[in-house]
This record gives sequence, C-alpha cells and structure tokens, in this order.
Amino acid sequence: MFLKKVIAASVLAVSAGGAHAACEISGRVNIIGNEFPAIHAVADGAKECSGGEVKANLTADHQKINVAGMTGNPAEYTSAIIANSSIVALMNEDVIRPLDDLVAKHGQSLSPNQLIVVDGKVMAVAFMANAQHLVYRKDILEQAGVETPTTYEEMLEAAKKIREAGLMENPIGGPYKAGWNLAQEFNNMFLGHGGEFFKEGTAEVSINNEKGVAALNMMKALSEYMNPDFLTHDSNATNAEFRAGNVALMHMWGSRAATMTEAEGVTDDVKNGFAIAGPLTVGGGTTPASTLWWDGWTVSKNITDEDAEATFVAMTHGIAPERLNDEMRPLAVWLIDGYEPTEAAQGVYDAIQSETTPYPMLPYMGLLHTALGTELSDFMQGKESAEQALADVEAAYTAAAKEKGFLQ
Repeated sequence: MFLKKVIAASVLAVSAGGAHAACEISGRVNIIGNEFPAIHAVADGAKECSGGEVKANLTADHQKINVAGMTGNPAEYTSAIIANSSIVALMNEDVIRPLDDLVAKHGQSLSPNQLIVVDGKVMAVAFMANAQHLVYRKDILEQAGVETPTTYEEMLEAAKKIREAGLMENPIGGPYKAGWNLAQEFNNMFLGHGGEFFKEGTAEVSINNEKGVAALNMMKALSEYMNPDFLTHDSNATNAEFRAGNVALMHMWGSRAATMTEAEGVTDDVKNGFAIAGPLTVGGGTTPASTLWWDGWTVSKNITDEDAEATFVAMTHGIAPERLNDEMRPLAVWLIDGYEPTEAAQGVYDAIQSETTPYPMLPYMGLLHTALGTELSDFMQGKESAEQALADVEAAYTAAAKEKGFLQ
C-alpha cells in the first residue's frame, strides 16, 4: 500500500519544479544500472556535472554485478540504480548508506514522495514508476476481427484467430528469458490468480498450490503462440520482435513504451498500428497479472564521504525538474515535480488505477525470484509437470533461505 501511495501521489504531481543551480561536484561518481532509455537519461544528467569524474555502466546484467561492485572498500560503483526488488539485495549485503543527511543538505528539489524510507531511514530516491501492461497492434486485431484483450484468456483467443487468419504465426511476445525474466512472468501471473508468495508473517514459501499451477499453465499456453526461442527473449529481444512486425500482443514494461517503435527499419504499419492498454487480468480475477514498481538510485556505503556527496549531488541533478524537456518527458512515468502524463504513460497509469500489486520489498523475495528463474524452464520446455517444477522451486528457495537465516 505504501508503494501505491508513493507512486500515485508522485505521478499525479504537476507542480512546477524550482530553479536548480548548475551542478558542481568534487569527487568520484560511478553509476551501475539497467540500460533502457529512461536510465540513460538520468545518467546523462549526472554526467552534466563538472568538477569531478562521472561514469556509468548501464547493462542488462546490472543485477549480476552491482553487489560485487559495491562490496569492495572502496566500492567500484558509487551508485546503483535499482527498483523495489533489487534494493533488497543491496540492503541485505549492507552496501548502501542512509541518505538523510545528504537529503537535508542537497535534496531541496526532491519531493517527499520520492524518498524511499526503510526502517525510518531514507535508503533510495525514486524517480520513475513502472509496470508491465498490454502493448499491441490495433491494425492486426482489426484484421482478425477481435477486440482489444483485457484478460489473458482473451489474449489467447485473439492469438488463435490471428494465426488462423494467416496474419502472424507467433503473434504473442513477452520477456520470457530463462532466469530473472521468466521468474517475473510467473510472479505477475501468480499475483493475478490471487496468490500469496509466503505464508502470512513468515518466510515460508507458498506457491506449490492450485494458483501456482494455474499460473504456470497459462504461461505455457501463451508460449504456444510465441517464437519457439522464447526462453532466450528478454525485453530487448521481445521489442525487436515487435519492431520487426512479428508480434501483435505482449505484456511489456511501460518504460519501453515511448521508444517501442523508435528504431531504424521499423515499418509504417508497425508504427501506425502500435497501441497501449492497461495490464491484463487472468482466471476471472480482478487483480492485474502484473506488479507495480519504482526505479530509483542509491549511494554506496563503502566510499568516502566526499564521493558520496558528489554522487548524491550528481544523481539529484540527473532527475532535476528542469531536465524534464520534450526529449526526456516521454521516456517514463517520472516521479518528478513538473511531470505531466504522456500517451505512452497510459499503461502504467492504468496499472496504478487498477490497484496492481507492488513487487514485494521483502528481504527473502530475491531468493524466491532466483529459485523461480532457475527451476521453471524445464516445465516451459515440457520436461516436467507444473507441480514438480514448483516443488523444485520451493526446495531451492528453502535451502537458500535456511542458509541466509530466514528459515530454521
């Protein structure tokens, strides 16, 4: 509920940001983060600061290297751009510092709704909201004679008609790459079926049940209408399939929507047919089969106070209200004063309005996410049953949770 309030309050704020002084720093800044356009915009803003060195490593593999890169003393990276899932790993390893003193000194341009408070301390600064929602080709749906889906069951029906009409052989896309992406697709579908990841008040996992089985069965049914190599497709590869005109329906990140058709070689049919809608439901439920996210930045613990201050100042400049120009504004649903929604933001707004469940900020959720990413691909390839796959997930998670001390 806290995350919903943070995002809803922030994205609906349209007050003008105050003047922001030129960015001068004295220290080292090195950013690790994901590689989509909104993140590039923030990092580019940080690089506008003068007086110190500002570097960035923006890569799809950021979650594999950010903890290691912040563990040394001094840390290689002075800031990690994270989301409400990945901040947990950094806090578990104690590699990021509280920001309260820096907020008091340099955070005048930040809204209170941007400050992510954990156990009474500001641990991150959020700058954008995100969620997965429907992206589709309205022209293809019209040719197949189907309405825009609002449920996954309707997506399957639409895909069947598109294939039967000879319009596309594999009309559904999605970031189903084995590992983090596949696990996230299960998380979405499990929540849409009304699932609870853990037994209330405990770290004991609770996914090997009828809701977990239903989630996997829907994922498998969808995959029958995907490129046969779907287990290698992350967001970038799925976007490429859409841009190439091979996909008509997919649940995709809102942070990708503004640039979905902005690439060399995208045809006018794809550009003109591109459309956005809210997240889908599943299994007769009313909870969207998606998760609500914020993205933000942190400051490393294992660096000098000078570098920490330089990092905070540079990252704050990267999300300064006056940087929301016509080029930057469409790239995300920004949690920045002065932001007004664009057409590309509609899917994320719909996710907020339809009470999409926030991704759990629990210290052991990352262990479950990893177990899901490791164990589900055999089921998706038809090598084992849904029940066996979920049992494997629970066993892998339980072993990891005991090793970390979350379970006895």
